[in-house]
Amino acid sequence: MNTYLIGHIKPDTDAVVAPMALAELFHKQECFGYSDAEVVITDPLNPETGFLFEKFGIVAPRLVTLEEIKPEDRVILVDHNEENQRLPGLNPDQIVEIIDHHKLNCNLKNPIYLTCKPWGSSTTIAYYLMKQNNVVPDQKLASLMLAAILSDTVGFKSATTVSQDRELGAELAKLAEIADVEGFTLEIFKAKSDLSSLSPEEMVTNDYKIFEFSQKTMIGQLETVEQNELLAGKKTELLSAMATVREKLGVSLIFLAITDILQVNTKLLILSEKEQVIAEKAFGGTTDANILDIGAKMSRKKEIAPPIETALN
Repeated sequence: MNTYLIGHIKPDTDAVVAPMALAELFHKQECFGYSDAEVVITDPLNPETGFLFEKFGIVAPRLVTLEEIKPEDRVILVDHNEENQRLPGLNPDQIVEIIDHHKLNCNLKNPIYLTCKPWGSSTTIAYYLMKQNNVVPDQKLASLMLAAILSDTVGFKSATTVSQDRELGAELAKLAEIADVEGFTLEIFKAKSDLSSLSPEEMVTNDYKIFEFSQKTMIGQLETVEQNELLAGKKTELLSAMATVREKLGVSLIFLAITDILQVNTKLLILSEKEQVIAEKAFGGTTDANILDIGAKMSRKKEIAPPIETALN
């Protein structure tokens, strides 16, 4: 019997690094009962995460397929809980624990261990659990953990950021021996903005979530330091890709939030009239050439999805 630590599909840095931190904890503290736990990923690393693994000389977790997970194996979900964020086809009866920082939206047959905190990053939760159990990450892991927190909280600028993210992030910076956290954050932002290796369709699906609102809605997000350049050069291709993705995923509505992480601004790319009506009802303003500027909103979870849900209701 194997135990797998798995982040969500299309993993961001937090969804890869938080399971790695938890694996370190489980391997060193047998009381959790997961001393054999293995970190796996369900999709390849995105450009930002790949840059960080290369920077610190760390081998990425291996890709796993549904066929490799045997009926007797156990699964721990990290940084997600919703069915549409899990490895497609995963048997929910194999889920034995969830560690997450998102709103709960799951209904499992059996009771399980559950650790959910309204913090800015699942890696913050993982480090909190490590501290509780006197487990200290080494310099390389601490560096990745700091990066994951900075990435998920957008350098502590996101509305999801809480005091624990800042305090534990500062501790990790010391363990990582990273004195210039702002400079390190800018490195991460630049890597996040490097979309040159992605096709327009991959950009649309690079970081997305599907929400079971009254109309099934996909909200993708691209975080960049070149918002205007991206919209000027790729808007037509992105709109075409959004139409393709909307059909492939079978969603009623699709939005792509293009967030400038330095200027703290988000512009929504609007595919059609039905998205325009909902977006303008949710955020106000007027759509201009398929673009709606929604201002200083960065968090999909707290600032973008809730107004869209309210508008739909």
